[in-house]
Amino acid sequence: MRLGAFTVVDPDVGRPDGDVDRVTEVVRLAEEAEAAGLRSLWVAEHHFQGGGACPSPPVVLAACGMRTRTIRLGSLVSVLPFHRPVDVAEEYAVLDRLIAGRLNLGIGSGYLASEFAGFGIDPATKRDRFDESLATVLDAFAGRPIRPGGAEAAAVTLNVVPVQQPHPPLWVAVQRREAAPHVARRGLSIALIPYATVSTPEELGEVIADYRRALPGGTVGSVAAAVHLYGGERVDLAREAFHRYVRSRHATGSTFLERKTQERPEHATPEAMEQADLAVFGEPTEVVRRLERYAAAGVDDLLGIFDFGGLPTDEVVRSVRAVGEAWRDVHPPSPPAEGPGRWTPPTPAGRSNPL
Repeated sequence: MRLGAFTVVDPDVGRPDGDVDRVTEVVRLAEEAEAAGLRSLWVAEHHFQGGGACPSPPVVLAACGMRTRTIRLGSLVSVLPFHRPVDVAEEYAVLDRLIAGRLNLGIGSGYLASEFAGFGIDPATKRDRFDESLATVLDAFAGRPIRPGGAEAAAVTLNVVPVQQPHPPLWVAVQRREAAPHVARRGLSIALIPYATVSTPEELGEVIADYRRALPGGTVGSVAAAVHLYGGERVDLAREAFHRYVRSRHATGSTFLERKTQERPEHATPEAMEQADLAVFGEPTEVVRRLERYAAAGVDDLLGIFDFGGLPTDEVVRSVRAVGEAWRDVHPPSPPAEGPGRWTPPTPAGRSNPL
């Protein structure tokens, strides 16, 4: 199991360290995650509401790419129904080139009613939109002709394609158990947010087992799961921040958390989530030990949500460093398995990199 980081870029409400630009903080998080030995950093896409402050992951990930060398950088997710497929393909193709083939592309169909209302999209159409968009994006990435203007328009091909061919590695966000086999049958990897949908890592393991049973023969799918983590002495701050985070998810109308709250309220409180290791706070070596439940469940990439609920920046940084060090003690680092390796961004002669 590899350790990475995931950020929702949720607001800084309740923070004692004042008004901080959350988008800028993501760039620092990428730097700290790489220095701590984490393998990946992923950023959520959200629009029009306070639950997330990153409407454009490609822009933020490009900035992260200028400040890092080896860490994989990903979207979790690019919401395909909200964009023209050609725009998704072109923007992420350029991004994969800028960061020398380090892109992980997480995709999804969306789930917040306020975002669909803002774009004027009927949520009932999202699955068809997702399927049509994905097919076009994959054709475009591979250099095959597409028709952005419709069936009667001229066929075109991208003039920039990703470094990773025929496309960057793909993950599909899954929040319903019955969706996992559907994604598996398409040979795609999955990404999960356990706290919002399951009650224990073992229940998550059942979802993963359903997924792996449905994979076509010879296909090796990958499973990513995002979990709130804090390793350090100020567990009280982490718990307060997690309570704020869960309240903020309810305020934004998080569909799957609301369903869990209605169907299994005893498992949907912050206290119950922490008790079940759906959020893991404590001394760094203890945090790492408890994460073994996810390895046993079949998770390939454990994505720590380190910055949440207004947790102060310095505490986030200390936690990333401490958990990263404790992780390396148990899982000695090895060269990255994906991507073409190290890369130095171009810098004009006589100037330092402006980022």
